[in-house]
Amino acid sequence: QVQLVESGGGLVQAGDSLRLSCAASGGAFSRYAMGWFRQAPGKDREFVAKISGSGGTTSYADSVKGRFTISRDNAKNSVYLQMNSLKPADTAVYYCAGGSFYFRLDEAEYWGQGTQVTVSS
Repeated sequence: QVQLVESGGGLVQAGDSLRLSCAASGGAFSRYAMGWFRQAPGKDREFVAKISGSGGTTSYADSVKGRFTISRDNAKNSVYLQMNSLKPADTAVYYCAGGSFYFRLDEAEYWGQGTQVTVSS
């Protein structure tokens, strides 16, 4: 059983940056594709970014491409989301996810509890 714990959320102004972290425990971290999803109030959860187990392959939602960067450190069992040029539309609860299948990460086996990101205009 893998446990995921997110951190790094907060309240920032438009144009600021934040770095989210997700620490994993209880499993073979490098075997799992990892990703970030978000859910804004009244909206469905949406994909943000994902990274393969080796870190060699990444993918981003069009809405964050060029502003967000996902990375991982398998030695530290952690995945990160660097968020730059934040917009009010980025306000949401951000969830870390870990799964066996990179191309089906929306069906990931493991999810964190979420961390709130609020961007004021």
